[in-house]
Amino acid sequence: MKKSYINKIQQLCAAVLAFSTLLSCNKYLDRAPLSDVTPSEYLNTEADLAAYTITRYNFPTHGGWGLGTFANDNGTDNQVTSGYATRWVPGEWRVGATGGDWDFTNIRQVNYFLESVLPKWKSNSITGNKLNIEHYIGEAYFLRAYEYFNKVQALGDFPILKNTVKDNLEELTVISTRKPRNEVARFIIADLDSAATLLSTTTASGKTRITKNAALLLKSRVALHEATWLKYHKGTALVPGGPGWPGAKSNANFAMNIDQEIDYFLTQAMESAQLVADGVALVNNTKDNGFNSSNNPYFKMFGDFDLNAYSEVLLWRQYSLPLNVTHTVNHYMNRNAGNSGYAKGLVENFTMANGLPIYAATSGYKGDNLISDVKIDRDNRLQIFMKAPGELSYTDRKNTNGQDIVEGKPDILGIAETRYVTGYALKKGFNYLIAQSEGATSTTGSIVFRAVEAYLNYIEASYLKNGSVNAKAQAYWTQIRERAGVNTDYMNTVNNTDMNMEAKGDFGAYSAGQLLSDKVLYNIRRERRLELVAEGMRFADLKRWRALDQLAAKPYIVEGMKIWGPMQEWYKDEKGVSSLIQPNTSGKTANVSLQSESNYLRPYRINLAATNLVLDGYKWISAHYLNPIAMSHFTITSPDGSPESSSIYQNPGWPLMANQGATN
Repeated sequence: MKKSYINKIQQLCAAVLAFSTLLSCNKYLDRAPLSDVTPSEYLNTEADLAAYTITRYNFPTHGGWGLGTFANDNGTDNQVTSGYATRWVPGEWRVGATGGDWDFTNIRQVNYFLESVLPKWKSNSITGNKLNIEHYIGEAYFLRAYEYFNKVQALGDFPILKNTVKDNLEELTVISTRKPRNEVARFIIADLDSAATLLSTTTASGKTRITKNAALLLKSRVALHEATWLKYHKGTALVPGGPGWPGAKSNANFAMNIDQEIDYFLTQAMESAQLVADGVALVNNTKDNGFNSSNNPYFKMFGDFDLNAYSEVLLWRQYSLPLNVTHTVNHYMNRNAGNSGYAKGLVENFTMANGLPIYAATSGYKGDNLISDVKIDRDNRLQIFMKAPGELSYTDRKNTNGQDIVEGKPDILGIAETRYVTGYALKKGFNYLIAQSEGATSTTGSIVFRAVEAYLNYIEASYLKNGSVNAKAQAYWTQIRERAGVNTDYMNTVNNTDMNMEAKGDFGAYSAGQLLSDKVLYNIRRERRLELVAEGMRFADLKRWRALDQLAAKPYIVEGMKIWGPMQEWYKDEKGVSSLIQPNTSGKTANVSLQSESNYLRPYRINLAATNLVLDGYKWISAHYLNPIAMSHFTITSPDGSPESSSIYQNPGWPLMANQGATN
């Protein structure tokens, strides 16, 4: 065998079939190292299965320094950080040389499990509780589905691998062929059906392990995502069979009735979402004004320690100070803003408690001269999930003079790590205990799946399928709005919605570059935006709705609080000298944007240098709806080493060259 051939096998195996050493929990430390354990010696007991699948959990949860998952909406029209995301700068996001999303490591690990365990399960040769054994097999199906959904969201078309394969170059090259994304989505749904059949509704570990409801919720998410992707990207190269679709050559026999496919996925989304929503009640909101929400169950759900007690939480991660499993969410959220902030467009998207948009003539909106004014008589989610000066910081600590410690003015001028980027600071996940904010000591739980998403998924899927809000959707929508402290008559909001006003601060007001004309559909999107704020789902929604095309012609400049109004007084010393420095001030470095441009703080207009690539706002090209595949994956799947001869294809608009940006 030629050396180059061997090297190719080694490279391809590393990229496609990498298999990490199995990890184990403390109670398994007396076993032989798993790298030395053969398949015949392992995965023979219920405990083996439990240990294997738990170490495959790969969900977004709190970790490292910062706001944890509550920062995952940064870089959208919802939330802003001091840095910018390269996806908003055409040409700056570039094809990688290696790495990226084209990776099969986690998929192979689950395939190895299923390949090893299923024959033993069918022959009844695994020792332990039968229901528990089935549950852990169900977890494996769920985990494979979850990994595949990540690939579909990032890359679209993707190979479907159900088994591990031999280290054979020809075989590996063949199985690298990308399958149409809708077929991959159907494969994911089949896996989740298997998972839901096998998984228990409860576990001995509570909801820190995957359950049947989590599988049903993920199924509704996958199905809704694929249905809306096909609907809104129809007629483009980003949909299988569309003009310029690069998969046509390697999927020569592909055929799809796209409307039937959309209907199928919408039906799947509805059915699975309803199973969750009908069986899981929403957590109660006591609807306080945000000064002290420490006894509000809805508020506490995002910053409590034991989330098993909350019906709405379907899967969560637990933390422990004694075990040194902690995070820093509350260190940043309680003491500062953690280099994040809600965008003005999001804040203005919340309606009044009476259900009217703030711009409606009789809404009763108090204006935005002060942050506290912004929250008066608004949707209660804004009141409790956004900080304002004067609100309580701790329930177990007071100042030396015995007074409450309260939130101060937003530090929009501080260092990037702690900055109030827009002045509108997050409070979702806040905990009122002082010990939680003292460094890396936070142990509040991290939510992975929440049942309210099923309510929202059903509302959207049923409306798209039927063209009306049916009785079930209306019941779900009523429950969400009632909990939010908003007039439950959604048509009151719909009838007073002005799409031109909404378009100023909501990318979701668009699809395919066109402003939505359907105000009911828009308000369904609005409800989703406001309920899931700061939960890391915004960008995925914007992509599936194709809600970014309009930025190609009209870039979007993010704004925050009304700095050039009464709040500018907060930044003056006792002599009346302001610490606010506008651009072009002689001999000084700017720290706020120009008043002549806008009364509102524009975080990316403080630095007016040409090197500021988002100076003129967020821009977009359609190629950015999908991620690029790194170049190494083309060369190792090519018979002659040239990317053009590879068995895989690059995503539309992305070049076959490393360190190059996309074109339209």
